[in-house]
Amino acid sequence: MTGGKPPEFYQTQHKKRLSWMPWLYYRLKPKNLQWAKPWQDDIQQALIQLETIEIAEQVFIAPEAALFAEPGRAITLGAESFVAANCFLHGPLVIGREVAINHSCSFDGGKAGITIGDQTRIANQVKLYAFDHGMASDMPIYQQGNRSKGISIGRDVWIGAGAGVRDGVTIGDHAVIAMNAMVTKDVPEFAIVAGNPAKQVGDRRDKPIGYREKTTGISDK
Repeated sequence: MTGGKPPEFYQTQHKKRLSWMPWLYYRLKPKNLQWAKPWQDDIQQALIQLETIEIAEQVFIAPEAALFAEPGRAITLGAESFVAANCFLHGPLVIGREVAINHSCSFDGGKAGITIGDQTRIANQVKLYAFDHGMASDMPIYQQGNRSKGISIGRDVWIGAGAGVRDGVTIGDHAVIAMNAMVTKDVPEFAIVAGNPAKQVGDRRDKPIGYREKTTGISDK
C-alpha cells in the first residue's frame, strides 16, 4: 500500500502516462516492468490473434491505439518502435526499428502501402494517407474510385506535429518535415521542408553537430 491506496490505483495512472508518452516505457525500472511487460504482452498477443500483424521485440502499443490489418493489409512493427494513444493505423504498413509514432496520428496504407524507415520520429497528429479519390465533375466524389501509389519515408526522418503527407510521396533519409507542413512532392535526403505546400527551407547538414539533441530534446521522443 502507498498513501493508503493499493498499488493498482497508481498503476492505472502510470499506464495512462505510458500510453501518451511511450518513450517512458523504455526507462522503467525492473520493479515497474514486472507489471508493465505482461500488460504489453497481453495487448500485443490480442492484436496478433485478431489482425494480420507482426510485432518485433520491445515494441510498445498503447491500448487506446487502433490498429487494423486485415489479410492483404498487413502491419509490421520493428523492434523498439512505439505507437501512442489515439493513433489510427490501417495497413499495409511496414514500420522499421526504433520508430516513434506519437499520439493521435492517422495512417492509412491504401492499396500500395506505407513504409517508414528505422529511427524515424513522428510527432502527434501526423496524417499519412496512401490513397486519393477521383475528382471528376460528372459524378459524386464518394462514388469515384481510389488510386494508391504509396508513401515511402526514409530512415532518421523527423516529421513535426500536425504535418500531412499525400499519396505518392517519397521522403528521403535524414529529412525534417516542419510542424503543420503539407508534403505534396518528394523530399530529398537531409532536406528541411516547411509550409503548405511544403518547400525546402534548409538542409540538416548545415546544422551544428548535436544541435537537435541539445536544443530540442527530440531524441527523447
